[in-house]
Amino acid sequence: QVQLVESGGGLVQPGGSLRLSCAASGLSLDYYGIGWFRQAPGKEREGVSCISSSSGSTYYSDSVKGRFTISRDNAKRTGYLQMNSLKPEDTAVYYCAAVLKWSSACLRTTSPTYWGQGTQVTVSS
Repeated sequence: QVQLVESGGGLVQPGGSLRLSCAASGLSLDYYGIGWFRQAPGKEREGVSCISSSSGSTYYSDSVKGRFTISRDNAKRTGYLQMNSLKPEDTAVYYCAAVLKWSSACLRTTSPTYWGQGTQVTVSS
């Protein structure tokens, strides 16, 4: 059974930082790209960042470029999203995903093969 479990969400003040983790089990993560997506209340789910299986390629949405950094540790079967300079508009449920068919379109919500259950990130003073 494939499982992707996010952790690291929480409440943070504007300008603060959080690091999300995505622990994978039941699949060989080495063969998958990892994507991070988010969904704010009343809005559609959107792609935030994605990284290829070898970490050779990364993509970011314009809204987080320069503030968020995606990474992965294949030995630990874990992906990460370091989020700095957080803004209230970053408030959302964040989902990690495993992408089998890697492409430059990895930020599309149709790209993932497997999804995690999500973790809440709230940016508020």
